[in-house]
Parts: sequence; structure tokens; C-alpha cells
Amino acid sequence: MLIPLGYIVVILCVFGGFVLAGGSLGPIFQPLELLMIGGAGVGAFIAANNGKAIRATFKVFSKLKRANRYDKTFYMELMGLQYKILAKIRREGMLGIERDIDSPQESALFNEYPRLLADPMVMNFLTDYLRIMVSGSMEPMELDELMLHEIEAFEAEVHIPADAIAKVGDAMPAFGIVAAVLGVVKALTYADAGPDEMGEMIAHALVGTFLGILLGYGFINPVASRIERQAKEAEKVLQCMRVTLLASLHGYAPQMAVEFGRKALHTAERPSFRELEEHVRTSRAESAGA
Repeated sequence: MLIPLGYIVVILCVFGGFVLAGGSLGPIFQPLELLMIGGAGVGAFIAANNGKAIRATFKVFSKLKRANRYDKTFYMELMGLQYKILAKIRREGMLGIERDIDSPQESALFNEYPRLLADPMVMNFLTDYLRIMVSGSMEPMELDELMLHEIEAFEAEVHIPADAIAKVGDAMPAFGIVAAVLGVVKALTYADAGPDEMGEMIAHALVGTFLGILLGYGFINPVASRIERQAKEAEKVLQCMRVTLLASLHGYAPQMAVEFGRKALHTAERPSFRELEEHVRTSRAESAGA
């Protein structure tokens, strides 16, 4: 996994370079400095956030263990499912998918894509707007506005943990300075100490500044950035579905509608036109066989 790998690189480069330069790791090991800096960070995090934000932050850590969920294969499956749904609507009318969207777990159409069926975000968004399309009570522009509002609300919610963690990371250098100042104050209270002892205490105090900066920019802020990237990937999934459904509402054929969705993807996950066409052709052949 990339997060532990990144941490290992940070530790090896920082402490390994220090040792190679002739430094000793002994003075850097200051548990009480870590207690002051880490405790201040936790306390500030608790004071700055409400219960909802704290729960969301702790909940998001389980998602960091997963690999990239929204890869090229995932988008191919998503566009294949949307193509089959839109093709069924074109053949049977809007009411033809009513049973599928009311009970996705029992639908043969949705069960062809277990990976999508297991994703609550995808299923809730897709089935909710298909229900609205079946009801026929909204114009395409109104539906687009509703989708944008939901995506905006989703974006604000999923960015809460990243923002909370980033603020703690940004505060770590300041807490490191606090610990360093306290260490200097302690050293100055021993004015009758010898130069060697005084130098050792000053060195221990300066470790606080070092640890605060290292923890903030080497460990905490990268996690916030990773959560931010995952949130952006999830938003891109919603945008892909939004563009596809709107293209269908504006009268485009299913194959062209999923092409609209393909264009909404990042180039790293976006299949080529020929790959999508081949995938759609396979889906069309499977539907015809069924």
C-alpha cells in the first residue's frame, strides 16, 4: 500500500541521512516531546470539530486500506450497466426498468455487475434518478440542477475529514515550537548547569520543532491529501452517471449517451473510444441473446 511505503521512505531518508551525516538517534528519541505535540494535536482536533466530523474522520481511515476502487475496469462496468439500462428503456419504455430499480438486489440486470451492486453510493444515485426519470415529472434541466445539488452536498460532506486532518497537520509545526519553547524554559531554569548538560537540554528542546514539522508535513498532511484524492474520485463517478443520464434524457441513443459519460472521466481511467465501443457491442450481443 502506498501510505506505509511513503512513510517508510520519509523515515529512511530523514533519519538515515541524519545518521549518515554523523548524527546520533539517541537525542532525537524524546517521548515526552511526542506526548506534548501529539496530545496538543488531538486536543485541538477535538475542540475544532463536532461529533459528526470526528465520527466521519475516524470512519474514513478504514477506506484508506483499500486499493483504487474506481479504476478503468470499474468504469467499463459502470458504462456497460448504464448502456443496458438505457437500451432496455428504449426497447420497453421507462416502465420496463421499474422492477429493476425497485429491487436491484433481485434484478438480473444489476446482478450482472456485483461490483457495482455492492457500492451503495453508485446504486443510490443511479436508482434514485432512474425513479425520477420513470415518474416523468421533471424536465432535463430541472433534473440536472437536482443532480448538481446532490453532488455538491456529497462533495462538502466527504471533504470534512480531509479538512479536519489537514488543519491538524498544519498546526503540528506550531505545537512543535511550543514544545521547543518549553524545553528551552526548562533548560534556562538550570542556569548553574555545565556547558555539556546545558547543550544537551537545548538539543532536546529543539527536537520538538523537528518532530512537529516532520509529523505535520511528513505524516499527517499526506493522509489528508490521500482522502482528498479519494473524494475527488468518488465525485467523478457521480459526474459520469449524471452526464450519461442527461444525454439519454436529451434524446441521444444509449451508445452515444455512454460516450458522453466516457468523456467526463480522467484520462488515467478513461477507456478509448474503441474499447468502449467493443464493450457496448458485447453488452448489446448479450442483451440480444437474453
